[in-house]
Amino acid sequence: MKRFLGWTVAALAVAALAYAGWRVVGGSRSPSPDKAPAATAPKAPPVVELVESDILTVSKVPLARTLEVSGSVRAVDSAFVKARVAAELRRVTVREGDAVKAGQVVAEQDTTELDLRLRQAEQQALAARAQVEIAQRTLANNRALVAQGFISPTALETSISTEAGAQASLQAAQAAVDLARKARADAVLTAPISGYVSQRLAQPGERVALDARVLEIVNLSRLEMEVAVPPEDAGSIRVGQTARVRVEGLTEEVKARVARLNPSAQPGSRAVSVYLDLEPRAGLRHGLFGRGTVVLEQREALSLPPSAVRRDRPAPYVLRLEGDLVQERNVRLGITGLAASAGDGERLEITEGLAAGDRVLAGTAGALPAGTLWKPSTAATSAGASPGGSPGANPATASPARPASAASR
Repeated sequence: MKRFLGWTVAALAVAALAYAGWRVVGGSRSPSPDKAPAATAPKAPPVVELVESDILTVSKVPLARTLEVSGSVRAVDSAFVKARVAAELRRVTVREGDAVKAGQVVAEQDTTELDLRLRQAEQQALAARAQVEIAQRTLANNRALVAQGFISPTALETSISTEAGAQASLQAAQAAVDLARKARADAVLTAPISGYVSQRLAQPGERVALDARVLEIVNLSRLEMEVAVPPEDAGSIRVGQTARVRVEGLTEEVKARVARLNPSAQPGSRAVSVYLDLEPRAGLRHGLFGRGTVVLEQREALSLPPSAVRRDRPAPYVLRLEGDLVQERNVRLGITGLAASAGDGERLEITEGLAAGDRVLAGTAGALPAGTLWKPSTAATSAGASPGGSPGANPATASPARPASAASR
């Protein structure tokens, strides 16, 4: 009995000590009275810090509406030297890249057959002339006989007709001689224009057919670029509009202007061919490919970069800075074009919703809700003044727009 009472007293002592320990640990975890009110205090609204590159000022700038075009460079004056008779090509005096002048002999064809045809035509002409002389003598004799009454007037008329037929045969024979002589001269091929040989399409020894191409000559003193303009943009193209063209192989842009428009559209695509007159420039060649922009319209207008205009809603809008708040403002857009200042790139015209001098957020600032507080960023200054910061820190490396608690600052 005494042993049982001892174990009971020991168990009660252990339980009392465990309860006392639990109370001590639980009390240390409970929040202190002086800290509870701070945890339930309302938080201050966040403030967004904006760097200078996040803010754009709306102003009027020269804005140009342009059209992207592409096409091949070609010489305004070019010509093919073709064979004017069917004969063997005896020699070609020029090769690709050689300079030629108008009227210069560039190739010759074999004239053996042509010489024989010319001689044949000349002999036929001599025979026709002999027939004319016989007819003339017969006519003179018959006129004398008619005057003496030895033959009838009908015989005289027959002699007159015979003499006229002989004259016609002589004229036909002489025309055949002229044709044979011309064919003989056509065997010598000459350059129709001055320029450079771009292609040699036949070699000596080949028998070329009538109108077969032998050489191509291009004149590089005047070059143009032929571009195809879609039908929806063809109405905006006018003769005299300026353009800037970048041709493959050239490091600098080439100035150009719209010289003429094709009155007919291309079958199938319905595109309209437009011809740009290129400014002379060393290195331009016939057949090179180029891309360019034609200035369709240019005027002073309020504009913003496309990234500053938000399009996640049916109506475009911008984030305008009004005091220390960021507010949304719907805008109406005009033309899309290039700014005249170098490096500004593409810009959108703002016709309604903003005025000159308004400040809006750039696309780098991200999407901020309306009513957000903002202030100029001091990250770069504080980084240079803090003991642990680097005095030479670059401000551009700071976050462009970051929220910061007003209470913590």
